[in-house]
Parts: sequence; structure tokens; C-alpha cells
Amino acid sequence: MTRPRVTFDHQIPAELRAAGARGLLLAAEHVLGVSSDRVPLDEAALQRSGTASVDEAVMQAMVAYDTLYAVPQHERMDFRHAPGRRAKYLESALNDSVTEVRDVVAAQLRRALR
Repeated sequence: MTRPRVTFDHQIPAELRAAGARGLLLAAEHVLGVSSDRVPLDEAALQRSGTASVDEAVMQAMVAYDTLYAVPQHERMDFRHAPGRRAKYLESALNDSVTEVRDVVAAQLRRALR
């Protein structure tokens, strides 16, 4: 059984697209803030490398940490961390922020529809 797909025959108005992109960026910045509070610390280079961005062409938000050890620190569950810091710092931040992410994007879209 195939799942139905929803498609649109018309373009999304530019104002709504811009509002959606703005909402995605604000939501990504929220996730970045939550993950920044969880990221393992030594000299804070990993924490400072965090960025949030949006690709408006495909309407996707990204949160990334850009150090050579960002992935091992995220994935290795056997590493020891200071209290409050942990592995899966980005994944857990996103999972714990689903409601806030949804609400931030929805608020920007509602604002554009007024």
C-alpha cells in the first residue's frame, strides 16, 4: 500500500516562505542554545564552534558543531563528562525541544498570516 502524498500546484507566497525560514532559524537557534548547555567542555572550543543556519531553498534548518572531535564527543557513550555535560548533546537537545521548535515556527507563520 502506498502512502498518499500531498502536493501543491501553486507557489507558497513569498511572505509565508520568509516567515517559515525565519521560524526555522529561530528554532535552530533555540536547539543550539539547549545543546550548548549540554556540550562537553574542556576549553570550550567545541561549544564555541556551534552554529545554526537555514537553507531557504529546501526549507531545512541545521545545527552543527565544527571541531575534529565533535562527532566522537557526540557519539561515544563511554566518554566521561563534567556534570550536566554529555554525549548526544545535540540529539537530546532536539528531542527535548520538539514542542518549542514547532511553536516557534508556527508563531512566525501565524504572524505572517495576520
